Amino acid sequence: MRLGIRLLFAFFLINGIAAFFVLRVFMAEIKPSVREVMEDMMVDTANILAELASDDLAAGRLQAGAAGQSLFAQRVQRYASRPVDATIWGVSKQTLDYRIYVTDAQGSVLFDSENQAVGADHSQWRDVARTLRGEYGARSTREVEGDDTSSVMHVAAPIYVTTPRGREIAGVLTVAKPTRTVQRFIDRAERKVFMGGLLLLALSAAVGVAVTLWMVWNVRRLRDYALSVQGPAAGDDGTLATTPLAVPQVPGELGDLARAMDRMRARLEGRDYIEGYVRALTHELKSPVAAIRGAGELLQDDLPAGDRAEFATQVVQQSERLQRIIDRLLELSKLEQRQHAEGSAPVALQACATVAIDHTRGRAGHRGITLELHGSGRSGPWEAELVTMALTNLLDNAIDFAPAGSTVRVILDGATVAVQDSGPGVPDYALPRLGERFFTTARPGGERSGSGLGLAIVRRVMKLHGGHMTARNTSPGLCVVLAFDAG
Repeated sequence: MRLGIRLLFAFFLINGIAAFFVLRVFMAEIKPSVREVMEDMMVDTANILAELASDDLAAGRLQAGAAGQSLFAQRVQRYASRPVDATIWGVSKQTLDYRIYVTDAQGSVLFDSENQAVGADHSQWRDVARTLRGEYGARSTREVEGDDTSSVMHVAAPIYVTTPRGREIAGVLTVAKPTRTVQRFIDRAERKVFMGGLLLLALSAAVGVAVTLWMVWNVRRLRDYALSVQGPAAGDDGTLATTPLAVPQVPGELGDLARAMDRMRARLEGRDYIEGYVRALTHELKSPVAAIRGAGELLQDDLPAGDRAEFATQVVQQSERLQRIIDRLLELSKLEQRQHAEGSAPVALQACATVAIDHTRGRAGHRGITLELHGSGRSGPWEAELVTMALTNLLDNAIDFAPAGSTVRVILDGATVAVQDSGPGVPDYALPRLGERFFTTARPGGERSGSGLGLAIVRRVMKLHGGHMTARNTSPGLCVVLAFDAG
C-alpha cells in the first residue's frame, strides 16, 4: 500500500471514529438538555403562580364549586384561551401549552385549567406528594404507554398561607407541559448538529486529503531528488556537472531531511568525482610510465650509441606526454569548478584565433602543416583567455590528425569558429563521444598518444559560455564548429 493511501486511510479512520463519538454525544445530550431548560423555566413559572394563587386558596375561593369566584382561576382560564402567533427562531408557535392545577393540603384537586381532574386525589403523584413534604416535586408521565413522545412534564410548587404558627403549606400548584411542544426544537437542533457534524467531517476530510497530498508531494520531491543523486552527475561531455541540483524547499523535518540529503549528495559527488579522475588518470598514465620504465631498463645495459639515443628520445617524449596530460588535467579541473565565464568587455573572435594560431604555429611548422585564418567573425561578451585556450586545444588536436604538408583552416563566421583539417576524420560512432575525458581515437599511423583532455577542455569552455561544440566528418578531414552565445 502506497504512503499516500496509508496516510489517507489512517486520517479517515481516526477522523471517522472521533466524529462518530462526538456526534453521538451531542445527539444524546440535546433532548435532555432541552428538557432540563424547560424544567428550569417551569420551576420559575410554578412558583410565581403559587404566590398568585395563595390568597384565593386561603380565602376558600378555589374550593370545589367556588372556583368561578376565584380571580386566579379566571385569569388562568383567560390565559388558556388567549390567541398566540409567535415565531421562535424559525419555529412557529400557535398554542399555549401550560396545564395548571391546584391541590389542597390533602392532595385533592381543587382547580384544573382543563377541568379534567377536579376532585381527583393526586396525593400519591410524585409532584404533589413530595411538595407537600417540603421537597422539590416533579414528574414526567406518558399519556400513551410506550410512547416517549407523549410524555408530559409536571413541576410543582408549594402554596403558602400565613397562620398563627407562621407560613405553612396549604396546597400545591402544578404546571404541566407536554414534551412534544419542544420536540420541534429538539429535532431542529439534532438536524443542525447532524448537518454541522457532516460538514465538519467533510471539511476534515478535505483538510486530510490536502495534508496527505502535500505530504506525498513533498516526499515524492525528496524521492526524485534522491534518485537524481547518482554519483558524479555526468553531463553529455563526460565531465562532472558542477551546477548543484536544486534542493527541494520544504518546511519542518522534511526540509531538514532535504538539506541532509543535499550534504550527502555533495559528499558522494566529491568522492565519485575524485574516484573517476583517479581511475581515468591511472589508465592514461600506465602507457607512458610503462614506456619510460622499459626504456630506462634498457638504458642500464651497454647499447650502441644509436639505440641509446633512440631510447633516451623515447623517455623524453613520454615525459612530455605525461606533462601534457597533467597540465591539461589541471586546466580542466579548474574549468569544472567554475559556473560561468567572466567576460564583460567585448572580445573579438579574430583576435583570439590569431593568438591561438601564434601559439601552435611552431608545432604545426615542425610537422610541415600550414595554418590559415579565414573571415573576421564578430565580438561578444566572452572571456578572451578561455576562448583562446579552446581554440589552441582545437588546433593542437587538428595538427595531431592532419597529414604532413596539409593545411588546417580556421574559419570565422559571426559567432562561430570552425577548424577544418585534412586528416582521416573519426568513425561515425565516435563523433558523439568527442569531448569526453580521456576518450581518444587512433592517430594516422595507428599510434594513440592523445589523452582526450584537449577536446574536453574545449567542450567545457563552450558550456561556460552557453555555447556548444559539434563535429562532422568532411571526407577528407574533420570539421569542428564552436558556436558561441552571442549574448
